[in-house]
Formats: sequence, C-alpha cells, structure tokens
Amino acid sequence: VQLQASGGGVVQPGGSLRLSCTASGFTVGVYAIGWFRQAPGKEREGVSCISSTGGNRYYSGRFTVSRDDAKNTVYLQMNSLQPGDTAVYYCARSQYSDCPPSLESLYDYWGQGTQVTVSS
Repeated sequence: VQLQASGGGVVQPGGSLRLSCTASGFTVGVYAIGWFRQAPGKEREGVSCISSTGGNRYYSGRFTVSRDDAKNTVYLQMNSLQPGDTAVYYCARSQYSDCPPSLESLYDYWGQGTQVTVSS
C-alpha cells in the first residue's frame, strides 16, 4: 500500500492549486481518504476527507476533495489560498469507508507530503 502526494508549489494569495494523491496497492473507492496539513511550528491537522461513497467531510477550512476511480487518485482542490494555508499537505487512507473524526490514529497509511507555499 502506497500513497503518493503531488501538486504542491508556490502560489500567490488568492490563487488555486489542486493536489493529487495517487494510490497503489488498494482501491481508493473502498476507503475514506483524508487530507492533512502541517504548518511550520504547528501540529498536523485534518483538512478534508472523502468517503467511499464520494461525500466530503470538512475537518477545517474550505477545501474540497474529489476522486477519479479510473486513475485511483484523490484530489484536493484549494481555492482562494491565503498565507495561512502554507503547509506540507499529506494524504492518508482511513481504516474505514466513512470519514472518521480527524484523528491521525484512524488513518493507517500516509503519503510523503507535498509543500504548498502561499506568498506574494
């Protein structure tokens, strides 16, 4: 089981990015997949999650998760980015099909993270 996060970069305030999380070794449509982020000097926090049925659960903020089953990939669409969104973003597989509370212990596999920097 592996998760590969990508799509990070530097963007100006108000801009958008779409992060990708490509899975191997399992089918993303069976499990809830969550996105987390960790800003410098802060604890990692949950951002959003998509359930096996495609529903979104927002842990914090406003970013939407979608999924392409044919590509076995989950996306995090981030719009109206602000400097406070600067962080390393991680995707993770939940142990459940429905989105659980944003507790890291409820996610069993993690991607390596991708850096998002919002700066003018």
